[in-house]
Amino acid sequence: MGEQFAFDYLKKKKYKIIKKGFRLFRGDIDLIAYDKDVLVFVEVKTRRGVRFGLPEESVDSSKKKQIRKIARGFVSLNRLDEVECRFDILALNFHPAQGFKATHFKDAF
Repeated sequence: MGEQFAFDYLKKKKYKIIKKGFRLFRGDIDLIAYDKDVLVFVEVKTRRGVRFGLPEESVDSSKKKQIRKIARGFVSLNRLDEVECRFDILALNFHPAQGFKATHFKDAF
């Protein structure tokens, strides 16, 4: 549910989604999109409350390292070495009565 909400959210923000769930090196990147001319690798994190912390807090240094490695692989495979890239986090909080609340961290790492 969270990743579909994220997909729709980014589409409304005029992002051009080019890949969902790109898998490489035993990991994945949730969404890959263009924000105008910038290639954006988006990590989507969803929580139903703050009991286990905020969604964005779960993107720790090892997760960031893994995402960077997968992004380098994507860039290399698609010969996009000259394209400007950025890493975003889309933190989603879900409340049964209110639905999703999104916090978008552009250029998060």
